[in-house]
Amino acid sequence: MMSHWVGRGVKFVIFALIFLTLGGFVVMLLWNWLTPALFGWPLITFWQALGLLVLSKILFGGFRGGGHRGGWYWRRRMMEKWERMTPEEREKFRQTMRSRCGGFDMPAAEKKA
Repeated sequence: MMSHWVGRGVKFVIFALIFLTLGGFVVMLLWNWLTPALFGWPLITFWQALGLLVLSKILFGGFRGGGHRGGWYWRRRMMEKWERMTPEEREKFRQTMRSRCGGFDMPAAEKKA
């Protein structure tokens, strides 16, 4: 039983290292291809690219797993709220969204009805 978990841990570490290595090289190649030509910025090394990758994860992605759960949760809650609205409340919501966002299409549940 213990060797099974050790094997899984080793596989995880290997895949994580491969992912980080590939990610670092992709960031380095894209940076070195785009930023000097567009902005005149200097070239970066692999380690600097890896640092940028980690920094962007900290600033924009955090370290929580399952990054899309929040979006699905919000969508499900909004659909439930939409289903509880009266036709008048739905129309008022549409008008509010049109005035704020310049247009709003009704949810898929409403299109089916």
